[in-house]
Formats: sequence, structure tokens, C-alpha cells
Amino acid sequence: MNDTPGWASPGSAPSDGQEPGTSTPPEPADRPGGTQPADQPAKNPQGPGPQWSPQQPPPGQWSAPTGPPNPGQAPPPPPPGPGWGTRPPTGPGPTGPAGHGGYGAPGGWGGGWGGPPPAAKPGVIPLRPLGVGEILDGAVSTMRTYWRTVLGISLTVAIVIEVIVVLLQGLVLDDSASTTALGDASATVDEQLDAMGSVLLSSGVIFLVSLVGTITATALLTAVTSRAVLGKPVTTGEAWRDARPQLLKLFGLILLLLAMVTVVALICVLPGALLGGAAGDALTAVGSIGSIVVAASLLVRFSLAPPTLMLEKQGIRKAMARSAKLVRGSWWRVFGIQVLSLIIANVVALIIAVPFALVGAAVSPGGLSAFADADTDLGWTYLIVSGIGSVIGSLITFPITAGVAVLLYVDQRIRREALDLDLARAAGVQGYGTPGTTPGS
Repeated sequence: MNDTPGWASPGSAPSDGQEPGTSTPPEPADRPGGTQPADQPAKNPQGPGPQWSPQQPPPGQWSAPTGPPNPGQAPPPPPPGPGWGTRPPTGPGPTGPAGHGGYGAPGGWGGGWGGPPPAAKPGVIPLRPLGVGEILDGAVSTMRTYWRTVLGISLTVAIVIEVIVVLLQGLVLDDSASTTALGDASATVDEQLDAMGSVLLSSGVIFLVSLVGTITATALLTAVTSRAVLGKPVTTGEAWRDARPQLLKLFGLILLLLAMVTVVALICVLPGALLGGAAGDALTAVGSIGSIVVAASLLVRFSLAPPTLMLEKQGIRKAMARSAKLVRGSWWRVFGIQVLSLIIANVVALIIAVPFALVGAAVSPGGLSAFADADTDLGWTYLIVSGIGSVIGSLITFPITAGVAVLLYVDQRIRREALDLDLARAAGVQGYGTPGTTPGS
């Protein structure tokens, strides 16, 4: 008999004090269909029917005996305690009427098991596999809990970016006359190509400046978010000292990923462009779609390489290999969470930036009518006011995108490598993952 508390063993053991195969096995006290004494064998001329037969195996422990035990008979086992396998009480209970003890009630079904213990949460996330909402909430909680450090990093980087962009647009890239050919049907091919080249040059310069600032902010905020997981604060100086040795490698990693995407786009689009004609246009369209699919696949596959490089102090190749290993089998999940975070962050930033752009256009010499005309120079007033809106929007986009990337990396390592145990030890959680406890993962 298994005497484990909370478990009722089925009646498979022989009756106490009897040997299997004896001619007069003891009958149960609640024998159906008769009141015959136990010392008289059953007689049934019609053969074995509803009564007991001498050839049957002895009955199990279906119920407790009603009389005193026979001499030498072992005492019956104690009734099982509350837990799995016990019946609900038949009397009135605290959770319902008579006869319905309710799940989880004392002595009722499940009364001996209250579920797994909650996962430890020393910082902004619980130390267990995370859901989508918990990842987004962890990024926002990092902003709210360590707002001084997060605001200082994001504001400094955003101001530096916008000052450089405004100066470039106002002094170097302000050549609106060269873009008029794009909307002029009578312009020659050379004029349109020159206008397109001017637009690409100005956009490319602004993109590179923004990219440098974004990478710097991401590197610093990665250190902040990783400490926030452990519930440990970090200053801006500490984040800079932690990120500085890996910063050049992070730049190299981002540039390598951009180069890979560019090469993929050229390989997919160039054959159609060289072929020309209707067939070339169709091939170019197919190649463009293929380049988007391949580029998205590569970017998601290596999307965890930046936090891997910063937190594990890896090289570029090892960081990319680690990211591919962590994303394998979870591509769609990582893709969905990354896209959702980008949509949320950019929508919020757009809601903030658009009113500033409209106000800047309204106070400019040309007014709102000039804002709709792409060839009109809105002047320094518009650039400064819209730049302020961009700075405020960056205070949202930088922490959310960096925080989601770091928490996705942590979540994937918890799922695959039980990182929660190491994080709990690093956070000083007592008894987490030791024998006799149930970790949250």
C-alpha cells in the first residue's frame, strides 16, 4: 500500500490475513443482494450470478470493516488525507451548498495542491518565460523606474542627433531647387536623375547621423535594461563604462547587417533592371518582393545579435551565430514582437512629432500652405520647432526599442538555457532553483 499523503491507492492488494485462492474469502459488509452470514458459503444452483464465487480473487480495500478484526489480522490502513483522490465532503462547505465542497476547498478536490509558487521578480520582469505583454511592460517599467538614467541617455543622444540634422538641413542640404525636377513632367532625364541623387544624398546623410545616435543610445540603454532585470540601478557613467568597450563592435555589426541587406536587394533587383522592357519590369517587381522577404528573414535572424554582443562581450561573428541559435524555432514570435514594438514606439513618436511640425509650419513665413508644397523652403523656424518634436519622440522610441530587444534576448535564453537560475543567483534570490523548490521557469 502506498501511504503517500494525498493519494488513495486502488484496491489491488489481497485482503489482510487471507491468502489468495482460499475457499471462504471474507465478504464485504455492504454485500449487495443478501444478508447471509460470512461463515456460510453462498449457494446458487444457477451458477455464479450476482453473489460472490469461491473462484474470485479476494476483494480489495473498498471499505473499512464494520466489526472487530479477527485475531492476528493486520489493522486496516488509515483513511487517505485531503488531496488528490479524496471525495468532496457531503456536508455544508464554505464554498457551496451541502455535498459540494468545491475545487480547492479544505478536504475537497485539489485541497492538497495550491499550484506552483510564483516566479521570483527581483526587477522589472518575472524570472520565467515571458509573454508579449510582459516584455512590453518590462521595457516601459524600465523607463518608469530608472527614468533619470533613461531620460538622461535618451535626451542627450536625441539632442545631439537633432542639432546635427538641423544644421545639415539648414546649411548643407538645403537645395530645394534641385528637387523641383522630380515633379516636372517636362524635365529631362538628366535633371530627374540629378534631383533623385540630391534627395538620396540628403536622406542618406541624415540616416547615417540618426543611425550613429541610435546605436549609441541602444548600447547605453542595453546596460540599463540588463541591470533593471536584476533590480539594480545604474548611472549614466556606469552604463557608458560598461558599453564603451563594445561600442565599435556594435557599429561594425550594424554596418555589416546593412551591407548584407543592400547586397541582397541588388542581387534580387539587378537582373530585372538589366533586362529592361516589360519582362524586366515584371522580373524587377518579383525581385523586389523577394528582396524584402530575404532581408526581413536575415534581420530577424540576427536581431538578437546587438544585445548578445553587448551583454556577453562577444565578437561580431559569435554574436550573430548566437542570435541565429536563439531565434531558431521562434522566428515568427521574435518577428511579431519586434514589429509590434516598432509600431507602438513609432506611432507614439509620430503623434508627438506631427503637432510640432504643424506648429513649426504655421509660424514659418510661408504658413501651412508652404508645408504642403515640397519645393518651398520653410526656414530655420520650422526646422527648430520640428526638431524639438523629434527629440521628444526619441525619448519614447529609444528606450522601447532597446528594452524590447534586451528582454527578448533574456526571454529566449530563459526558455532555452535556464538563464533564470543565473539571474536569480545574481539578484541574490535565496533558495531559487535549489532542491526542494520549484523555479519559475
